[in-house]
Formats: sequence, C-alpha cells, structure tokens
Amino acid sequence: MSNSNSFGKALYSALRDRKSIGPLSEQDSTLTVDDAYAISLEFLALRQKDGERVIGKKIGVTSKAVQDMLGVHQPDFGFLTDWMLVHGDIDLDGKALIAPRAEAEIAFILKDRLNGPGVTAAQVIAATEAIAPCFEIVDSRIADWKIGIVDTVADNASCGVFVLGAERLDPRGIDLPSLHVAVSKNGAPLSEGHGHAVQGDPAQAVAWLANTLGSHGVTLDAGDVILSGSLVPLAPAIRGDRFEMVLSDAGRPIGRCIANFV
Repeated sequence: MSNSNSFGKALYSALRDRKSIGPLSEQDSTLTVDDAYAISLEFLALRQKDGERVIGKKIGVTSKAVQDMLGVHQPDFGFLTDWMLVHGDIDLDGKALIAPRAEAEIAFILKDRLNGPGVTAAQVIAATEAIAPCFEIVDSRIADWKIGIVDTVADNASCGVFVLGAERLDPRGIDLPSLHVAVSKNGAPLSEGHGHAVQGDPAQAVAWLANTLGSHGVTLDAGDVILSGSLVPLAPAIRGDRFEMVLSDAGRPIGRCIANFV
C-alpha cells in the first residue's frame, strides 16, 4: 500500500501542528484495515524518532455505546507512549489536543508478558500486577471526528493522552464485569457504566488484544499499561472542564480518577 508513508506523515504533522486533516478513507477509498495499521505504525515510528517510548497499548471501540456513537462496529488497538501519560492537569495546548473526548476505563498494569494467540481472560488476570481507574482522553486528527474504522485505526485508535488514578487494585477477588463507574463533569452527574460494557469483561478485552497483536508478532509486555476500553459514552471536553470517575465494587468506592483540562 503506497500511501502508508504519506498518510503516516500527514497524521504526524496534524499532531505536531494541532491541525486536523480530512478522512483518509475519503482520500483513498481502497484503504483496508491492514493498510490502516501500516499507517499507524508509520505514525508511531515518527513519534519514536522524537524520543517517545512505547509503554503500553490501548483497545478502542469495544463498547456498544462508543461503537454506536462513532459508527464503528469492531474493536481496534493503538499504542501508548510515555508522552501520552499525564500526571496532573491536562494541558490542551501542550498535548496538542484538537477535539478531545473523555472516557472512563479500567487500566491493566502487567507484571508478565502475554503472547497470543490462545490467551484467556484468566491468563490476563494472572499476568496483571494491578488495575487502576483511568481516563483516556481520545482525540482525532481527522476533522470533526468524521471517522470509520480505517480512519481511527490509522490515527493510533484515536488516542490523545491518558490519566491514571492513584489506586492500584488487585484484580483477583474482584468481579470485573460487575464493577461500576460513575462519571461527573464539572460537579454534575454525567454517565454510569459497568465493566461488562467492555466485551462482557475487561479482562476478556485484554485477551482479545493479546491474541490480535499476537497474530502480528507483537506481545503485551511486563510493565505495559493496557487500556481496556470505555465503560461509558465519550464526552467532549474543553478548557476548564473537570471530569471525575468513581470506581465501585459491590457499592463500595475503590478508586477515583480526575481529568482536569487547562
């Protein structure tokens, strides 16, 4: 696919210049999902040349709510770099965010490598050091979020930045599908969801990622942060917005995460 290099460079320029581009799927209607992953790897390689280091992976469009909102009907994946991890407030300018949206997730922090195919949800739990409440701030270098699966895959699964809550929770003994999340925006209730919104079980979503990446010769590595997918619909964010998520197990709060945009 001859356009992977030029499209990868276009997405990289959009990120660095904080300017969106038209949908790749409209620029080249022959693009396949495999082509899109080739573009995403070129995009990533350019970021790595700037010194960014891969520290994890993310799963996108896993929940029906997000699929319906974006008109995308299969999961995808992208890469997380150290530059994407935010400690403290989210600087819209400094992180070159164009049209950010916040989504509440469960992050898995791995202690052992997972190498698909054949990885099960139980193996994911065994390989997990801890889970943490997380806000992924998705963003699209594609203008007006006018995306299909090819566009979001090429654009590193529409990842912007992410924030981890302070808590590190042992997933063993927690019923992940039943975990409840409540999200507020600027102090007002916004949305609620459960772990089962993500492919029935967040651990199953991570297993899907391990198996999908394994078919491409890529592993989930010890120390990786894995974002397992949104439990709630995406919510647009602008400067001054403050999002808070509370993660609860059987009605008992066990973790919080805050995304404050400045």
